[in-house]
Order: sequence, then C-alpha cells, then structure tokens
Amino acid sequence: MEKFGDLLEKAFEPADDAVRPHLSGSGYYKLRRLVVLATATVALAPLLILTVLVLSQYESVFRREANEPIARLTTNIKRSLELFLAERRSALRFIIQDKTFDELCSHEELERIIENMNHSLAIGEMVDLGMIDGTGEQLCYTGPFQLEGRNYADQGWFHEVSRGGIYISDVFRGFRDLPHLAIACQNESPESGNYILRATIDAKMLSEQILNSGMTTHDDVFLVNRQGRLQTPSRRYGEVLSTIRILVPHYSPAVEVVEQVDENGEKILLGYAYIENSPYVLMYVRQQKNVMGRWFTVRNELLSFLAVCTILILAVILWGSNQFVRNMREAARHRAELFHQVEYTNKLASIGRLAAGVAHEINNPLAIINEKAGSMKDLLSFGDSPPPEEKQLAILDSVLQSVQRCRTVTHRLLGFARHMDVTNEIIDLYTLLIEVLGFLSKEAEYRDIKISFNVSDNLPTLESDRSQLQQVFLNILNNAFAAVDDGASIAISLGLAKNGGIVVTITDSGVGIPKANLQRIFEPFFSTKEIGGTGLGLSITYGIVKKLGGDISVWSEVGKGTSFTITLPLRREAKQT
Repeated sequence: MEKFGDLLEKAFEPADDAVRPHLSGSGYYKLRRLVVLATATVALAPLLILTVLVLSQYESVFRREANEPIARLTTNIKRSLELFLAERRSALRFIIQDKTFDELCSHEELERIIENMNHSLAIGEMVDLGMIDGTGEQLCYTGPFQLEGRNYADQGWFHEVSRGGIYISDVFRGFRDLPHLAIACQNESPESGNYILRATIDAKMLSEQILNSGMTTHDDVFLVNRQGRLQTPSRRYGEVLSTIRILVPHYSPAVEVVEQVDENGEKILLGYAYIENSPYVLMYVRQQKNVMGRWFTVRNELLSFLAVCTILILAVILWGSNQFVRNMREAARHRAELFHQVEYTNKLASIGRLAAGVAHEINNPLAIINEKAGSMKDLLSFGDSPPPEEKQLAILDSVLQSVQRCRTVTHRLLGFARHMDVTNEIIDLYTLLIEVLGFLSKEAEYRDIKISFNVSDNLPTLESDRSQLQQVFLNILNNAFAAVDDGASIAISLGLAKNGGIVVTITDSGVGIPKANLQRIFEPFFSTKEIGGTGLGLSITYGIVKKLGGDISVWSEVGKGTSFTITLPLRREAKQT
C-alpha cells in the first residue's frame, strides 16, 4: 500500500495564498501531453497500421494487375520474333546443307533460291543472298546492291559465324549504309573448305514484327542489343542505332517487368525479354502514370480519409484530456484543502493534549499575581502610612514578570494554533526546537524525562515554514514522550547533511516499534497506541516533510527505542502553478 504522505506529496504543494495542487503548471502540461500521447497512440496506432496494410495489399494487387498485360504482350512479341528469326535461320541451314558449293556459287541458282524463299515466307522478305568463302570474300551475290567481290574479313559478324556455325547479327549499316541485319550459316566441304551463306533482312521487318502487337498509343516497344543500342525505332527514345539511356536489365530466361526511371525522370514500367539465339533484347515501356493513375486516386482517397479520422480523433482526445486534467486539478485542489484542514485539526488536537501543561504553566503566574495583589491591598489598607516605595516596586515587578510569563505562554500557544498561510522565513532549528519543547517542559519536569541536545558547530539557518516545522517536531516529540517511561531520556541531534541540508535526529529510549509495523507507521489511520491514537499524526508529518522538500526515516528496535531522522533542505524551492 502506498503511503498516505506519498499520495499527498503527489497531489499537493503549498502556495502563498492558499494550499494548491502539488503539480505545477508545467506538471499539468506534461500530464496532459502524456495523456494525449498515450490515448492518441492507442487510438491511432491500429488505424495507421490497418491503413498501411490496406495500402500495401492494394498496391501489390494493383501492380500485379498492371504488370500482367505488359508481361503478356511482351511474351507474345518475344515468341513472334523468335519464330520469325527461327524460320529464316532454319531455311538458311537447310539450303547450305542441301546445295553444293558449286551450286551456291551460281547467280541463277541464288536468284532461284531467294525467290522461292521469299515466296514461301509469309512476311519478312530477304533483301539479298550471298556466298562468301573462308577468306571473307563474297564470291557470288544476288540482290539490289553491287556487293560481289566485297571482303567481310574485318566484320564482326564474319568472325562470329566462323566460330559458332550460325549467327544473327545486330542491326548495322555496313557497305550499303542502310540499317539491316544479317543471318549467316557456315558449312564445310573437303574440296572448298569453309564457306558461308549469308542473307540480309531490312531492319524494318523487325519493326513490323513488334509494332503489330496491339500496344496502346501511349506504349512504346522496341529492340535493343546488349549494349543498349536501338535495333528498331522508338517512339520516345530515338531512331535505329541510337543509344537509349535506360539501363538494360540483366539476363533472365523469362519475361520480367520492372520499375525504372527514364532519361526524362519519369517512372516507367519496363517489360523485357531476351530473344533466344540472338543479340536482341525486347523492351516494352509503359508510363507508370498511365497505369497507376487509378491507384494514386485510391491512395489519395484513403490518405484523406485517414487524415480526417486522425483530426477528429485528436480533437476528441484533446477535449477529453483537457476535461480530465481540469477535473483532476480540481479534485487535487479539493484534496489539498481537506489535507490542510486535517493538518489544522491535528494541530488543535496537539494543543488539546498540551492543555493541562499549559494551564498549569499559566496558573502559577496567576497565583503569584493574586498573592502580590493581596499583599499590596493589605499594605495599603492596614497601614497608617504608605508602604515603602521599594516594597511597592518589588511587588509590582513581580506582578509584571508574572504577566509577561503568561503573555509568553499564551503567545506561543496562539502562534502555534493560528490557521496561517504557508510562508517561508529564516529559521534557527535549535531555537525552534526549544520553543516546541516549551510546550512539553512541564510534562518533562513532572515525569523526570531528560532531554539532551547535540548541535554541530556553525549550524546554518534554513528557509522554510515555521508553523509546519513546529507541527512536525511536536508530533514526533509527543510520540517520543508517549513511548518512554518516567525517568527516561530523549536525545536530539542537529548536524549537516551530505547534500548540504540539515539533519535532525530525535531518539528516545522507549518501548520501540515491531518490525512488522515499521513499514506502516506513515500510513493514515494506522496507530500503535491502544488508546487515544488517531493514526494521522505520523502520516501528516510524513506529508509535511515531503512537501517542504525534505525526507524522513525511522529506525526502531523493540526494547531499545526509536529514532526519527528528518533531513531538510536549506532552502525550500517555491513551485509555480
């Protein structure tokens, strides 16, 4: 169970004009901020997580749906191109293996072959056909150009077909200075050695193959080689043999769709496929804004809905938090006022316990006053002459001293009993303890209780509330007097604390407190007294010490006594609401 003093310390602090809640203005601001953050986190976190998941799932589905048509069209074009090139490659392989070297070196035979081939192929006629020997010289040629006798020994495609047996070249200009591609097939005979049959196809045939794919007017499809040079014209990236500024993706045997940023800084969806047995890479480009526009609309709608919900939730949270903190502040203020009343009631109860000693202390000077007044009356009534002046003055001095003594006692009592506001003043703790012991001096004298002081040298004064410190020490000393037998002793020591404050230790040689009760003595309504104990004295003492910025601890052992240690700061810091 939390100590009553701890609860009070968390709830209250003194003010200059009235008791007020312990939390300062910044404290309530921090509390309000904590409540808002905690409530907003609990309320908004699930909404944010759900929104992110929905957006992520929806975007994933939408991208998959956007990628599927690109992948499908790219696959169809890839198959068409591979079939187109495979037909011509197979036709050349069949011819070079079916015809002899001498037959292929005949102009008439080459013309008949190319005519039959172009008649048999549905699309993509061959432009020319040539027979090339192992040295790279074109021995025989049929076609629209004068290329017979040309030597291709320095051409890259010639060396490739010499190594691989069959080769499809990149699009290039060559001797005719027109974009075309070559399909070459190599054969070998014992009499003639290596020779090559080479056919060329206009690069426009490749464009016709891919432009008949059914793409939309916003799409772009083209072929590039492995170095990124265009093999067919592109709507967005240039003409044949120019270099595109799109990164050519790494080889993949399957059709892939990836996201990229083109040279214009626009996001694109790129479907690509490597054409088997050729140097070509097919690219299908669709601008992301054309396919993701609907997704962006849905995303913006969801984010707008989230923003509106967040604003409404935060508005409700802020209103509720303000109401909660305001109610809490009012409740704390009410509790502070009640605690102040409890403090004052406890003070009055202490005065009630001291009433007998105070009455006795006042009664003695009153008796002296009565006696001296009677003496004066007798002297004035029965004598023929006035009494000597010295005797009259002595009687009057005795009366005045007794009056002063009564005034001191009543002033001390009224000062302690007053319902004063909390104020800070410079206090000498030793003097204050002497004043408090003045209330108990008659009881100590009557019971022969010995009180000793041990005060450190150069003990500084402190700035705190006199009235509340009086109540703290009176409560502890009352408990000490109640715990000891007649003739016992109470020791009070004052010294410097390690943190620069003052330590006051009040030790009695009484009955002590059992260990089971030590943890509870500062709880409200807990008392070790069998008769007459309210259980509020030490709990109020604990709360006052904490409120003054100090600390209180207790040591006790049954049969040996109890020691209370109060540590007080030299200056009680004022807190602002």
